[in-house]
Amino acid sequence: MSVAPITLVCLSLATLFVAALPVSLYRRLRVPFALDWRDTITGVAIFALFATVIERAINDYMLHGNAAVAQVLSNPVFFVLYGALAAGVCEEVGRYIAMRLIARRGARKPDTPTDSAAFGYGIGHAGAEAWFVGVLVQLQWIVFAVLANRGDLDEHLSNLTMDSVLRVHLILASLSPLFAGVFALERTAAFVFQIALSVLMWRGVRAGWKGILPLAILVHALIDVPAAMYQARLVPLVAVDSLYVVAAVVVAVVLFRTCRPQRRVARAA
Repeated sequence: MSVAPITLVCLSLATLFVAALPVSLYRRLRVPFALDWRDTITGVAIFALFATVIERAINDYMLHGNAAVAQVLSNPVFFVLYGALAAGVCEEVGRYIAMRLIARRGARKPDTPTDSAAFGYGIGHAGAEAWFVGVLVQLQWIVFAVLANRGDLDEHLSNLTMDSVLRVHLILASLSPLFAGVFALERTAAFVFQIALSVLMWRGVRAGWKGILPLAILVHALIDVPAAMYQARLVPLVAVDSLYVVAAVVVAVVLFRTCRPQRRVARAA
């Protein structure tokens, strides 16, 4: 089999867009929001630890390591509830710890925007997710597509089982320009949600509100419910992506209206 050149081009462009999104957004907001690179690095580190290490280890145990629990989670309803809560708990606990540490690090300049730390951290957290969950995965499929077009894919996958090789071929056969567009939209929407969750957590931590962590977990879990429902084959992908795009636009508008950058002081005449 082979992947159409137009599909390969669209997938490459979508991957480049997602890869550049956190870098370009940081550069654009660095001055008006007085971003601190330490906040962004903290966001990257927290996502890497809590989402790709801790959450993955918990999921592996719950879905594969414990037969009794895995049997319960084979029920689509329980799978959706677990999947949404697992992501919410792991990421938001990490975000809460990070925000507490950032808040304790010291006072900022008087003219620093209120949500500076939230945006700095959010770009790091969202950027790490964009790369680990999106860019690196799509790069793998781009490489597989190039190998398939050269006729070298099966030789490259010789160490895999026949079922795994068949799965790779099926996924490559499903790639299309539409898939590339959907991927870019999904990652952009996730980016918006992660920044909004960071603003929510930061404001709660600064206000000293003890209920911010459970609220953030609940909001994060609700965001992940449609994706978990799709994984459980309860709803079609088009419905999930449409919902996420509409929600991301609404959230982006709210962020734009409620988060004010640093005002430039006019020069005296």
